[in-house]
Amino acid sequence: MFVLVNLKTYPCDPVAVAEAVRDVNETTDARVAVAPPAAHIERVAETGAETWAQHVDPIEHGSNTGHTLAEHVADAGAVGTLINHSEQRLKLADIDGAVQAAERADLETVVCANNPAQIGAAAALGPDAVAVEPPELIGTGTPVSQADPDVVEDAVDAATSVDADVSVLCGAGISTGDDVVAAGDLGSEGVLLASGVAKADDPKAALEDLVAPL
Repeated sequence: MFVLVNLKTYPCDPVAVAEAVRDVNETTDARVAVAPPAAHIERVAETGAETWAQHVDPIEHGSNTGHTLAEHVADAGAVGTLINHSEQRLKLADIDGAVQAAERADLETVVCANNPAQIGAAAALGPDAVAVEPPELIGTGTPVSQADPDVVEDAVDAATSVDADVSVLCGAGISTGDDVVAAGDLGSEGVLLASGVAKADDPKAALEDLVAPL
């Protein structure tokens, strides 16, 4: 089970969360990683935690002021990137370009989508994984795996019917170990979460709860 913690721009200490991710990752069979804001990728990667970017742009080296280049993300120590998170939406052609940019930089990719139909379209672009996240549940603490389990099952079906090798993650409202187990029971190979760890008083304890049943 892959547990990817997105720190968004929450006012947490990214290094402290990364150290918790690193420590918990060493005590579980789950794979635990963290996606800090771009400015903190290098510091977070230096902790030894598996580090991801929250976004890369569909660009190459050149005149791209204010954009995030996949090669820069990789040079800073990231091993993967989210693409098309609901808070950083892209057009389909740009999702395709971002996936290609990430692959050029040897970054693993998770493309996010809102529903099973979009998951199928995302899977056709050849990412390593797709993540279904109904936006209305993001940050609510109500997990999609329990609020609308059909969405997860349908997303798995939609993705694997296009590409049998693509992994499917689910996100939105994931905050406990029971949520992670429920996601796995529905066919998900991982979870994408944020506030359950980033806003926790004790991020390490929150992570330990997430992976305890695994």
